Amino acid sequence: MGKSTVGEMLRQRGLPVVDTDTLARQLVQPGQPALAQIQKSFGATIVDAQGKLRREELARRIFADADARHELEAILHPRIREAWQAEVARWRAAGVGCAVVIIPLLFETKAAPLFDAIVCVACSMPTQMQRLYERGWSASQIRQRLEAQWPTDKKITLSNYVIWTDVPPDITNVQLERVVK
Repeated sequence: MGKSTVGEMLRQRGLPVVDTDTLARQLVQPGQPALAQIQKSFGATIVDAQGKLRREELARRIFADADARHELEAILHPRIREAWQAEVARWRAAGVGCAVVIIPLLFETKAAPLFDAIVCVACSMPTQMQRLYERGWSASQIRQRLEAQWPTDKKITLSNYVIWTDVPPDITNVQLERVVK
């Protein structure tokens, strides 16, 4: 959809940004309690010889099995929420007036009521498909991931603002300027 690109544009504007995808990656680094719990739940082979999470294997399992996905979410989502909420608390304590938390599964995790405003970053289905194919995902992998999320039109309806990313970056910046103001 362009969330990471929009997040970087907001950072360049001087806004503090925390991306929950980044937090999730940090939580599954070798030695982290979440990784140990994932290994306990999904088996020793979910970690490679260097102690790193085999992300593709985990994705293959969780997107093929809703129960497995829910088990992973039960391990990660509370930790992710705790981490971004701690960051928000630091910003508030520092008197930061405007900051951004990027949460791809905002509505699915029922976090939306915790925010003053919700900005949905979206693009057309053809653009989304092209971007996901460019990541090297197969049609089956894309379908599985999309089925695990709420539809974009539902997210748009529930948001205060929409940043449409089927446009050149300068147009995205114009949209961001309007939202930030």
